[in-house]
Amino acid sequence: MGRIAVASIVVLWLIPVSILVNRIVPEPYMDEIFHVPQAQQYCRGNFRSWDPMITTPPGLYFLSLAYVASLFPGLFCMQAVSSFPDSCSTSVLRLTNGVLSVLCSILVYEIITHLRPSLDDKKATFRAVVLSLYPVHWFFTFLYYTDVASLTAVLAMYLLILKKKFLLSSLLGALSVLIRQTNIIWMLFVACAGVIEFAQSHQRNSAEVVEFSRSKEKDDLSANRKGVSMISNLRRRRAGDGARNQNKFPSQIAVPMTYSSGLFDEIQNIIIISWNHFWELLVSFSPFFMVFVAFVAFVRWNGSIVLGAKDAHVVSPHFAQLLYFAVVSAVFMLPVHFSLGQVAVLFQQFRKNKLLNFFQWLMALTVSFLSVQFFSIAHPYLLADNRHYTFYLWRKVINFHSSTKYLMVPLYVYSWFSIVSNLAKNQKTLWVMVYFVACAASLIPAPLIEFRYYTIPFFFLILHTNITGHKSWLFMGVLYLSINCFTMYMFLFRPFSWKHEAGTQRILVYFCSYLLDYTVGAGEENYSNSELSAICADDKLYLYGPR
Repeated sequence: MGRIAVASIVVLWLIPVSILVNRIVPEPYMDEIFHVPQAQQYCRGNFRSWDPMITTPPGLYFLSLAYVASLFPGLFCMQAVSSFPDSCSTSVLRLTNGVLSVLCSILVYEIITHLRPSLDDKKATFRAVVLSLYPVHWFFTFLYYTDVASLTAVLAMYLLILKKKFLLSSLLGALSVLIRQTNIIWMLFVACAGVIEFAQSHQRNSAEVVEFSRSKEKDDLSANRKGVSMISNLRRRRAGDGARNQNKFPSQIAVPMTYSSGLFDEIQNIIIISWNHFWELLVSFSPFFMVFVAFVAFVRWNGSIVLGAKDAHVVSPHFAQLLYFAVVSAVFMLPVHFSLGQVAVLFQQFRKNKLLNFFQWLMALTVSFLSVQFFSIAHPYLLADNRHYTFYLWRKVINFHSSTKYLMVPLYVYSWFSIVSNLAKNQKTLWVMVYFVACAASLIPAPLIEFRYYTIPFFFLILHTNITGHKSWLFMGVLYLSINCFTMYMFLFRPFSWKHEAGTQRILVYFCSYLLDYTVGAGEENYSNSELSAICADDKLYLYGPR
């Protein structure tokens, strides 16, 4: 019932908003000018055709082909189209993400119920609907981009590994990489999470066996005291035989039966359990390794992780990106991280071990200050386009004053400590560490501040944060809905024009990633970062064609 309810609610806003977007913005806009024609080439059977400006693999286009193929018989019978290529219009291709968004909402519901089986069905439904309203994810439902397909594939992969369907999970991991290359990091994260869960399940089973054996020994002792000596002696002989037989297998290493919270103990337990169940572990997770090897071979053959526009997508150490992600995620989970209760929790944790926690906070603040000072990238293209919220965020907030970026460091550090504190309540320390490493691996190499990069790590974060209060979920739902209404209003009903470029311009919630090879300025002149910053003062920047 919950799945149907979630899907129905998503469809209720999907259909009218899609109609509105396609009516007001019928032509491809921004990155769609690359994606839509490429998908239409595939619809014509031109699989050798490829736009060199597109950086991501063709996974989304293949999904669109399958979707359009399912619609074509009906459209042809209704005489809506005369041929298969005609059915690949912009509106139909956009609807690919609409269908995927419905599937994604169901996956979110399934993951919620799996992680919290005792949760009431109505609450699980409500939480899934709230997460479906997450602004960045919600906005891309109505345009033809890779974001919705990417998130759907990653969540499907994660759900399957939670259900211990490892082969299917690895296949979905391969699909996610075919949609967006950076998903290889989240495939490895999911595989690591699967190994941790694999070890925990075997540890729980071993603990249950030990508890049962201890209980049985107590029963035997009680029976012996009552004079049932013959049965007791028989049981002891059997137990002795079992112990002698067990000693014949020295390869089986004893597993500690206590649930240690220390990172070293967790790693030790996983190594021991993995050794004891080596072949089972190898069979279960080798498909993930094969996908990873294939990906490495592709990168080596291609010479880069991206397919096109390689010169414009050079990896840069952008450590400040991790800090931006923390505060953005904390804001989107406002009742969880910025409440008096959470501040009190962090203060209590600090008091438990003042010296250690003082050192941790000092190190975090120091590293963050260094990241902001030396590894905070003001990408020229961030400054070159006033059609995105990140442009105004950078100019009006982060770069408002020379000291502003340093004054925000305590907020960044607080956000990360709050995130880790909430995750540690329900997850093993090793899981939290692997999550942090995955976030770092996916965000630090990206020189451009873009909220789209935060979507997948945000979903993993909020799905594993135990938000019990119904008011907190209600507040986040209202927050997301308000942002969505404002964003869609600005996008549809507040267009503007540039003096030096024809066409209508619209505000988006993210930064365009495929216009990175464009020249900014008047004519064919190029500007330095400082010159771009000066030009930005008027909020009037103009993009010109590829060099």
